[in-house]
Amino acid sequence: MTVALITHPDYVNHLTGQAHPERPDRMRAIAARLEESGLADDLVPITPEPVEPDDLERVHRREYIDHVKTLAATGGGLLDPDTMVSSRSEEVARLSAGGAVAAVSAVMNGPHRAAFAVIRPPGHHALPAHGMGFCLFNNIAIAAASAREQLGLSRICIVDWDVHHGNGTQEIFYRDRSVLFISTHQEHWYPGTGAAAEIGEGEGEGFTVNIPLPAGTGDEGYRLVFEEIILPVVDVLAPQLILVSAGYDAHFADPLGGMVLTAAGFRTLARLLVAAAERHNSHLAAVLEGGYSLSHLGHSLVATLEAFTGRTARGGETDEPPEELPYSELTPRVRAVRKIVRDSWNI
Repeated sequence: MTVALITHPDYVNHLTGQAHPERPDRMRAIAARLEESGLADDLVPITPEPVEPDDLERVHRREYIDHVKTLAATGGGLLDPDTMVSSRSEEVARLSAGGAVAAVSAVMNGPHRAAFAVIRPPGHHALPAHGMGFCLFNNIAIAAASAREQLGLSRICIVDWDVHHGNGTQEIFYRDRSVLFISTHQEHWYPGTGAAAEIGEGEGEGFTVNIPLPAGTGDEGYRLVFEEIILPVVDVLAPQLILVSAGYDAHFADPLGGMVLTAAGFRTLARLLVAAAERHNSHLAAVLEGGYSLSHLGHSLVATLEAFTGRTARGGETDEPPEELPYSELTPRVRAVRKIVRDSWNI
């Protein structure tokens, strides 16, 4: 079976300024690495369409949707000090959400074993009524809500490995048991949410799993967290659809994080999720979030595609990462989160 790659040339038309970390050059860096990798023949390109305002309303308030549209139509402005809207940003943000929806459609309705939506702007910080953290609309939440409402799915799992907590995705599904949200993120970091005690409320209690990790966590530490917490919970849920908020700012070279993951580490995490999807006859789609080292972003994304396709790319990362935190510093944290998670999941 094939792997779908969803992207669009118009993603560069969301303008944030040359000094902004989330800038069009991210798309160009990814495209250059993909070309070099030799994986293009293993990917089926899909060109997405923008979602409509009604699709956005599945997770966002109409007043906020209209505000973004008006802001763009009047020349642009700021949603917060870090989150820009330019004249074409509303259009591109709907196209970004459309990329996430197309990735889900590719695996649910098509022949593809997995899909990756290479999109921007990112989305996982976008709240129902407010954009923040470089995010306008919550792409992965829109895709999950669409899958739930259009396809009738009741067991969707979102795994967010971005270095920043996906506070927007958490808030959208915090009282919803049809979507399990699992996040690994750097503790005491932007946006300041994602404590292990945040587990959901009401019908959604237990369906939020937060795993805050100390700076310096790397390949082995993340693998430990996946094997000891994330994969056991996924195996209990047996999801129909696994979505990945694939941020690459936990890479050791990223300017906005303090983790020490490598491209090979991201490949390992992706392989673990591929295996989980195969165990449960589930569908798997990834959606690009952060990742701001232009020299390493493409390597990390291509490494993920290696896991999805089962192929080995040409070239690759050669830089050596810093030494990561030892297991002795991570094990107590893993035990603490497992203790919380056991109240809801039999792991």
